[in-house]
Amino acid sequence: MTAYSLEQNKRIALEAFETLFNKRDYQAAKKFWSPDYIQHSAHIAPGRDGLFNLIRTLPVTLKYENQLIVAEGDYVIAHGRFSGNGRPAAWVAADIIRIEDGRLAEHWDVLQDEATEAQSLSGFPMFGDRFPD
Repeated sequence: MTAYSLEQNKRIALEAFETLFNKRDYQAAKKFWSPDYIQHSAHIAPGRDGLFNLIRTLPVTLKYENQLIVAEGDYVIAHGRFSGNGRPAAWVAADIIRIEDGRLAEHWDVLQDEATEAQSLSGFPMFGDRFPD
């Protein structure tokens, strides 16, 4: 097992997300996701194939944007937005990823529809410094 730095783990996660969600390059994405990938999300079928097959069903307009990424040990947490998902609101997500040998080995997420300014009781946007248009 190779140890990766926190910065390397963050880079791997962001590159994986860019490759799969934004570029839709499934062949290249295989190098980022372990063949034994464990998916804890209630919205996604098991394994790497479950995730890849879900992305294939989503509109080509799907886009992932990252706002914040932190790492601790083998874990990375990415705060991001999935827009263009075919739903009325973008998803704002906290994706928790365990990295093993330079690949995404395990994943949990917390997803929430992005609130508009009119919907936000706090008066603050959920992602970035402005509300969605």
